[in-house]
Amino acid sequence: MDSDVPARDLRASDADRDRVAEVLREAVVDGRLTAEEHAERLEGVFAARTLGELTVFTLDLLPEDKQPFQVEAGQVVALFGSHRQEGRWVVPGRVPVAAVFGKVEIDLREAILQHRHVVLDLSSLFGRVRLHVPGEVVVRFTGRSMAGSVKEPVPAWPAVPDGEAPVVELTGTLLLGSVEVIRPKPPKPPKRSRRFWTGRPNG
Repeated sequence: MDSDVPARDLRASDADRDRVAEVLREAVVDGRLTAEEHAERLEGVFAARTLGELTVFTLDLLPEDKQPFQVEAGQVVALFGSHRQEGRWVVPGRVPVAAVFGKVEIDLREAILQHRHVVLDLSSLFGRVRLHVPGEVVVRFTGRSMAGSVKEPVPAWPAVPDGEAPVVELTGTLLLGSVEVIRPKPPKPPKRSRRFWTGRPNG
């Protein structure tokens, strides 16, 4: 999809509402919410129409990186450590990614792509970047690699006509760094049934 609508104003799906409802259920079970608070918030969850409206119900229950989804994605940075961006998050058209003597892991399998063409602007110095993508996404590396390594992504599956598949472009600079693209394995074709020759029946 291509949308200039602010991330908070994107329409929420039934699955998004279910994610928030599950967090509320766990909160009432372990005593962080009363039954009355749970009922009140749950009513608001199923009345919510946008992602921004949903975020308010769990802000005081989980830290930012554990929220059911993230609507304000910024840069992804790992400095002498590691950082993982995963789950249900809204991906803008361009995301700065920095890995300096560290490891960045970006998972797009449950993400919401605001644009059909997404650019990950890489800055890697002795860093590692691992990118998980759904099978239908096309990945292209157009950056510069100086003594770095890029594990070439395999073609998307199933085959998607040109111009219709989402594209993730990896640009920027790798200096003694590495990029690895990971996608699910294509499904195996069904096994053909074996037929055994038993010879002609005696007649």
